[in-house]
Amino acid sequence: MSIVITGNPGVGKHTIAKELAEKTQLEIVDINQLAKDAQLFEKNDESNDVDTEKLKEILKEKISDKCIIVGHLAPYVLDKDKVGIVVILRRNPYDLIKVYNKRGYSDEKSRENAGSEILGVIAYDAKNHFEEKTVQIDNSEKEIQEILNKIESILAGKNKNEEVDWLELVTKNNDLKKFFVD
Repeated sequence: MSIVITGNPGVGKHTIAKELAEKTQLEIVDINQLAKDAQLFEKNDESNDVDTEKLKEILKEKISDKCIIVGHLAPYVLDKDKVGIVVILRRNPYDLIKVYNKRGYSDEKSRENAGSEILGVIAYDAKNHFEEKTVQIDNSEKEIQEILNKIESILAGKNKNEEVDWLELVTKNNDLKKFFVD
């Protein structure tokens, strides 16, 4: 059964995928790396656009039924029938801003990515595309082992989906303008 780890930039996808791969002895298929290797990224201002149709074709060749697939593009380039479970990592947007600052993102790119997390764009798209195969895990301020334990529990059929709603938090803190207005 292939396992997909997806979520917004900065939520810990690659860290968790690497640790999970070591534990399960499964190969990692990195969607972004495949797109880079195939030169499918096109620079567009501060972001990179990718040819998702070409990437879908490449992934069909690379995915086995026993691998860990990692990347925020998963909902847009993977077929539902090719995956067993989709783990959507979520992270507090206030924490993400700190991650983006460390990565050197511009304020605009930081707000765009944190805003996407607040609105749950990737989570929404993943749930719509992969449906019952999706689970969310809040990765905010958690130890890697705790996240791995949750994933193992999910794989064992003890589904512990966490409904994550950052919009409520940001609204309560009266910070909508911080994330959505220039």
